[in-house]
Amino acid sequence: MQASKNKNTEKAEPFYRLSVPKQKTSSEIINEARNVLRTLRTWRPFTPTEDQRTLFGSGSSRAPQNRPPSVFSLHASSFDLAESRPVSGVRLSPLDHKPILVTFAKDEDSSFSLPKPPADAAEVRKVSSARARLFRRTSQGNYLSAKIVSPDQNEEKLDSEDPAMMRNLCRSNDNCLAEQRLYTPFNDESRQLIFNEHISRSEREEFLKGTAGKFLFQLRGESRSVNTDGRFADEEQQFPCDQMKKPGTSSSGPRSAGWKRRVTDLEDETRINESEEEEIFWHMKILPVLHELEKEDNIENLCLACTKLYQALNEGNMLGKRFRRRSVLLKTLYKLVDIDSDPLCLKLAKIILAMKVDGRNLLSVCKLAFKICRNEKNDYIIQNDRLLDCLLEVLRTEDLQKNNEALLYCMGAIKFMSGNAVLLNEMVNKGAVEMLLQLMKQINNIKENDTYLSNLGHLLVQLTATLRNLADLPLARRQLICDGAISELSVALEQRMNDKDVCTYIVRIFSKLSSYNDFCAALADCSRCYILFLALLDKYQKQQDLVIRIFFILGNLTAENNQAREQFFKEKGSVNTLISLFQTYHELDLNAQKWYHERGGEGKNHPKHPSEAEDVLIKLIRVLANLSIHPSVGAALAAAHRVVELLVAVLEYKSVDDCEELIINAATTINNLSYYKVKSSAVQDRKLHIAEMLLKLLMSNNMDGIVEAVRVFGNLSQYHEICDFIIQKKIYKFVIALLDAKNQDVCFSACGVLLNLTVDKNKRALLMEEGGIGKLVDCLRDFGPADWQLACLICKTLWNYSENITSAASCFGEDTDTLLVLLTALLDEELALDYSLDRDLRDYHKLYWEREFKPVAEKLLDRIQSHRSFLPAVTITPF
Repeated sequence: MQASKNKNTEKAEPFYRLSVPKQKTSSEIINEARNVLRTLRTWRPFTPTEDQRTLFGSGSSRAPQNRPPSVFSLHASSFDLAESRPVSGVRLSPLDHKPILVTFAKDEDSSFSLPKPPADAAEVRKVSSARARLFRRTSQGNYLSAKIVSPDQNEEKLDSEDPAMMRNLCRSNDNCLAEQRLYTPFNDESRQLIFNEHISRSEREEFLKGTAGKFLFQLRGESRSVNTDGRFADEEQQFPCDQMKKPGTSSSGPRSAGWKRRVTDLEDETRINESEEEEIFWHMKILPVLHELEKEDNIENLCLACTKLYQALNEGNMLGKRFRRRSVLLKTLYKLVDIDSDPLCLKLAKIILAMKVDGRNLLSVCKLAFKICRNEKNDYIIQNDRLLDCLLEVLRTEDLQKNNEALLYCMGAIKFMSGNAVLLNEMVNKGAVEMLLQLMKQINNIKENDTYLSNLGHLLVQLTATLRNLADLPLARRQLICDGAISELSVALEQRMNDKDVCTYIVRIFSKLSSYNDFCAALADCSRCYILFLALLDKYQKQQDLVIRIFFILGNLTAENNQAREQFFKEKGSVNTLISLFQTYHELDLNAQKWYHERGGEGKNHPKHPSEAEDVLIKLIRVLANLSIHPSVGAALAAAHRVVELLVAVLEYKSVDDCEELIINAATTINNLSYYKVKSSAVQDRKLHIAEMLLKLLMSNNMDGIVEAVRVFGNLSQYHEICDFIIQKKIYKFVIALLDAKNQDVCFSACGVLLNLTVDKNKRALLMEEGGIGKLVDCLRDFGPADWQLACLICKTLWNYSENITSAASCFGEDTDTLLVLLTALLDEELALDYSLDRDLRDYHKLYWEREFKPVAEKLLDRIQSHRSFLPAVTITPF
């Protein structure tokens, strides 16, 4: 009998208690759903798609007057032609000497001298006319002015005896003449200033040695304009700094001077040849297309011409800022912007961006791209025209503070593209995630008192909205975890706490990513995230879209991580914040329900989806349920009377038909808290009231709600008052009937209640009245070999029930023989354990069979056999 008393004492413990094995195995996680303390799952908050593509959604906290426009007019006048001029790739230092242009007659070593002026006025007019044409051609970008001799060569003596030197000089002169012949419409008079194009090579060499050659050289030298810093204008665009003569460098040495002349001549020849090739390419490939763009009025033909233009520019290596004819090209393209055609503007934007415009032009072309991408119907043509590459290049290379408005519209266009699945995948493959995180890092590094802070906030909204879309893709998620996104997002969240739009998008990113265990683990390791989330909850209590996502994130963090549960609970004001928000949204939901009933809503179907307030409560209560898994946190929450009051209030005014998930979450949380036997337990103080609320749930037609109510009764039935309540309300009949449910979880919950009822010997007879013994034996037969915890629970219930047995037949009735056969078979290891299972699962089964089921089953079998005078022969067959 002593053994019986010990066993009875054991039955008074919570029936959900998980036996902790001496040696843990990986297979134990399989049983997590059976634990007395259960975590809750829920759906991620739904984010509706915006009807229109705009910089800021309809729910933006920004007032229209305080945010950049999403709709604007864009014309050719929006572009600045002054910014279209090419820039020099090399910044030259000023000359430290004044070029000597005049030589004296007595200087016999000088190779060149100024020509004598013409004697008559007609000759003067000829020279003046030629020089005027030369200046005009230079101002228009003609390369003639580029074909000048280095200043070093003005000071050095031309070695006429050097054949190579003469050949280079003559070749350069030939090139100049050829270019003039092709592109410069000189008249007969101006042509005489160069020399006759029909002169032979030998004659040209002699000409160069003579006065006419000297005059030509000086004329070219004089035609250059001088900048304010003392440099020749054409030199700034043509001569790399290493080709200029360094200050203090002597050129008197005959050997070194000759070698320098040869190197310089070779470089000059290469440069001249390259300029000629570019000029020829311009006239043959580019200029005809520009003429076509100016004359054509058919949109389709204009698009084809733009495609040819881009291909030609790319082929001629003319994309970028170094192209000399860049201004002429851009002027032509800017004029076409006035044509209202998205396909054409897409082509134009691609070319203009490839030309590396800046300033006002960069802003205008980014607006043009934004305008194109704003129309969802253009997604298909955008996919085929590689506009994304150009926009990503802008993000990668342009200065953040100098071009923040241009980057805003560039980022807005990319955000619109991320709404398209094809373009979204393309972004990830092109490294957009890393690029966006680098841009975010730059924004985070700008001081708070910086004048750009407000404008950069607009940019950050576009950036985080894009990252939110990228977070849907597995590759992007892995990059966000590996590239330190959590740190940068947390910094942005902390710095922009007053910007509700930025906070919302960052929280949406965390909400998406926290659904995955690897990201959840990484976020849980960020200690500041809990402080930030609590600060947001305190600041934006009435912002449902923000609050619900934070609770969803916290629910995911605390679902599996015990350290996260403890860390969040220990943050200052964490429980008070949860209680405050629970109270706020409980009242909102209560008022909404009252308004619904006052409007005659009773009897009408409620919406399938929970209301906004209900959805917040679902996520909030889930956090409480998950926190209560931690022993010390759960004990503290069980003693928090306001928490329990609010949970019970939910069960009072809501039915499972109104909002199933909310009611089941509340019942589960109460079940978890009822597990803890602590002083001043709020659950214990309200146990009878809780039982009344559970009875309403038990009588519903919702099976999930019924099972949850039975689970709570399983813990509460350890108290005598609850056992009496179960008998008084005839709940035990309903519980016994649940044994026929043919569902393991339902039978397990029902057995828990019956186990606690049979602790009281005055209530054991009720088990036989409703045919409970036969139902328990059936459950043992149906589920025993596959569920050793359930089999153990059934044996414990039968052990309690048969404590005062005098005869096996009178105690178990007609089920005695079946019970004996079952127990004998289940205690045979070879028959009971399925060795076809994998190793971990087999170890798990064996663990519970040996430590849970076998000790109780052996004692029960012993008791039945000792109270039976005759044991019939039985045949044991494997299950």
